[in-house]
Amino acid sequence: MASLPFSATSFHSTFICFNYKARNPNLFFLKKGSSFTFSRRKFIIKSVASDQRQDLKEEGQITEEASLDTFVPDSASIASSIKYHSEFTPSFAPDHFELPKAFKATAESVRDSLIINWNATYAYYEKINVKQAYYLSMEYLQGRALLNAIGNLELTGAYAEALKKLGHNLEDVAREEPDAALGNGGLGRLASCFLDSLATLNYPAWGYGLRYKYGLFKQYITKDGQEEVAENWLEMGNPWEIVRNDVSYPVKFYGEVISGPEGIKEWVGGEDITAVAYDVPIPGYKTKTTINLRLWSTKVAPEKFDLSAFNAGDHAKAYSAMNNAEKICYILYPGDESLEGKTLRLKQQYTLCSASLQDIIARYERRLGEFLNWEIFPEKVAVQMNDTHPTLCIPELIRILIDVKGLSWEQAWNITQRTVAYTNHTVLPEALEKWSLELMEKLLPRHVEIIKMIDEELVQTIIDEYGTEDLDLLQEKLKQMRILDNIELPESVVEMIAKPEKSSVEAIESTEEDDVSDEETEPTAEEDELEEEEIEEKNEVPPIIEPYPKLPKLVRMANLCVAGGYAVNGVAEIHSEIVKNEVFNDFYEMWPEKFQNKTNGVTPRRWIRFCNPDLSKIITKWTGSEDWVVNTEKLLTLRKFADNEDLQSEWREAKQRNKVKVASFLREKTGYIVNPDAMFDVQVKRIHEYKRQLLNIMGIVYRYKKMKEMSHEERKASFAPRVCIFGGKAFATYVQAKRIVKFITDVGATVNHDPEIGDLLKVVFVPDYNVSVAEMLIPGSELSQHISTAGMEASGTSNMKFAMNGCILIGTLDGANVEIRQEVGEDNFFLFGAEAHEIAGLRKERAEGKFVPDPRFEEVKSYVRSGVFGPYNYEELMGSLEGNEGYGRADYFLVGKDFPSYIECQDKVDEAYRDQKRWTKMSILNTAGSYKFSSDRTIHEYARDIWRIDPVVLP
Repeated sequence: MASLPFSATSFHSTFICFNYKARNPNLFFLKKGSSFTFSRRKFIIKSVASDQRQDLKEEGQITEEASLDTFVPDSASIASSIKYHSEFTPSFAPDHFELPKAFKATAESVRDSLIINWNATYAYYEKINVKQAYYLSMEYLQGRALLNAIGNLELTGAYAEALKKLGHNLEDVAREEPDAALGNGGLGRLASCFLDSLATLNYPAWGYGLRYKYGLFKQYITKDGQEEVAENWLEMGNPWEIVRNDVSYPVKFYGEVISGPEGIKEWVGGEDITAVAYDVPIPGYKTKTTINLRLWSTKVAPEKFDLSAFNAGDHAKAYSAMNNAEKICYILYPGDESLEGKTLRLKQQYTLCSASLQDIIARYERRLGEFLNWEIFPEKVAVQMNDTHPTLCIPELIRILIDVKGLSWEQAWNITQRTVAYTNHTVLPEALEKWSLELMEKLLPRHVEIIKMIDEELVQTIIDEYGTEDLDLLQEKLKQMRILDNIELPESVVEMIAKPEKSSVEAIESTEEDDVSDEETEPTAEEDELEEEEIEEKNEVPPIIEPYPKLPKLVRMANLCVAGGYAVNGVAEIHSEIVKNEVFNDFYEMWPEKFQNKTNGVTPRRWIRFCNPDLSKIITKWTGSEDWVVNTEKLLTLRKFADNEDLQSEWREAKQRNKVKVASFLREKTGYIVNPDAMFDVQVKRIHEYKRQLLNIMGIVYRYKKMKEMSHEERKASFAPRVCIFGGKAFATYVQAKRIVKFITDVGATVNHDPEIGDLLKVVFVPDYNVSVAEMLIPGSELSQHISTAGMEASGTSNMKFAMNGCILIGTLDGANVEIRQEVGEDNFFLFGAEAHEIAGLRKERAEGKFVPDPRFEEVKSYVRSGVFGPYNYEELMGSLEGNEGYGRADYFLVGKDFPSYIECQDKVDEAYRDQKRWTKMSILNTAGSYKFSSDRTIHEYARDIWRIDPVVLP
């Protein structure tokens, strides 16, 4: 059944009865200190789910009123299922049941349960033909799936007991799972939280992405700083995915566009590849709804393998087409410094868009059958573009509707504008993608034709809005709003602008009656020439159509998103205001109804319930139930108990247990031994100059220098003990970010081995930061740093996770920090730094040479340059904070400006931490105030305001 993500009727593997152990109690045995042995003859295998249901009924496990769908397996049946998979779906040697094999068999056992709900979910959606949302993202930072899946299925206890019977601990088995390397930062983690919430809230939806073979990279920290190697997350297979060889679509690159009869366009020739679906079921919490994340992998047809070239010894030529196809899904964000890198990135983006839309359209056609009506397509389909990476959805949908389905331009454009929506995630200019028109014309020639038509529609709309009387205003609007940058205006528009108005011609052809004599006179030759010049002046094409030959011709993807979509949203209140008032202000003035805010959120299941069981039990006890896991407003109940000594005592004990786990983890990963009684101060996120890890580490250097200048007694009196923890990846070609990583590790190497300082200060960089590391660090964190230059962080989501877990934030008024501070209370948030509206003025002040750095900031730079942290030359890093202008200089991110405010705020942190009663109350109020930042709330808003879809509860 192609309509389903996975069909039991077409599944050629076998089902095993969940409770067959009742009939085979001696199916296998364990010997203490050794691996188990199987007795294969005693396995009873059922081929279809209906047989399984019948067997369960016969044995009294389910009644006539119940069904297999509602049957909840116990630990015995789960143990039998795990044993079955270790025997019959082996990835390891058959005679051992060690941890890697235990994980694989356990995951496959869980997947059996997911498949039943998964098929039921989409079968029901097909049956009732409900409108569905399709979320397209280049990243999904899933993290480990095992504990999340069994937690959502409410089987954690049963699986723990089953594995205990089999000689293993659930936590040990879960640690065998590698993180899925499908994302990098907040963009991908948000997408994964959204899928969890969509399933939990029973919204009909799909996720679409790419199946990266090597992810971004695995990060090692050496004496030279960050080093990158290919991620090996798929080395032992992925038990959660199911390859769908029956679901594949052709994707084309290069070639040419030819015109057929009646102007029909056909894209022919070029390079053809195939996108194949890999499906990953995403279960909801305490619901049967299980939605699908469909990931595309790329290959070519077997006939593309050049057998004659291979036999002739030209192996490179033989494999050429295969390699070109497969490398599309090798790496997340391949380096784009070269033309080849840019081409590969564009191929990735188009593959995601083309395969996903073909799949969406095929499903739509199948559902409507003989009643197919393209006009109602937007009433059944909502496509959400997560950032600008999936922008090619817009011209691709138009291409399919016109070239393949035979619709007119007007129909296709109208349908597209009612189907596609865009989430903006950044105000950074370099992240608002601009692609070379020349590259795009070569790679996607038909799409460039369509983009030019969209641009022409947009230009016409702008002219209709603003007219042609004020050409300076029109020029400015076109400069800011056009999709095509530095490209001549369409001919139709040039003619319209250049065409003289009737009144102008009449003014030239005649003169005022009272200025001429009654006698008719023939114009002289000079008068004739003057008149022609005046007419030419009136007809002169305005300078706005003239491109600059020395500048590149570009396609502005963000502008295409705004023009082609029906909704544009930011991801925090302050970010959405910047989007409306700065980034897309001209569009907002023309289409205010398109713009919305959808403040991000994170799933409370993964980010409290599962990763922090100690705190979860306390919350459940003091709020009276577990309702808070799906209704986070219940967390507000904690506010009335914030001063309660019993709650505070329990709260501190839970935090301390988590800190002990973190200390053990840090020792294992880095070799550093830290004191769990010290404050755990954490900054974990992508390494980027705007996120200002540099401000943090320079603050630490200042702290260290002051400590060194004091006696032992003065140090203890002046500073609360701290463990400063960093984590995050610098992009492989981002040199400055990699310098920051090196600097942090050098500071740590010096500070951590200084006997004078001891446990008063430690600096630890955790290598290869990912979701699983976050799940360990966040519950044990006490202070979390979200210190980006104001106005540059769209939202952030790690700030929400930290607040949920009772961690207090230090930060600027940026992104979601603004709303977090409002909800947790100003007294429970450490605020410093310039505000967003001041940033432009401060940069201007710097450019004019008016900035005077604080003496403490100069002191730190000199200290770094003195070589105290080793022989590495930090001149480039320190130099970036100096000067008044120039690329990579002039402290663009205002580290020096905010430094005094930052270190003074850190003094307030020390003061607060010394009063543990006050600190604990602040911690409780952070968890209570985090109620708003659940992705459930965010998804409700998307569903109501953008996608216009309703929950569908399975019968």
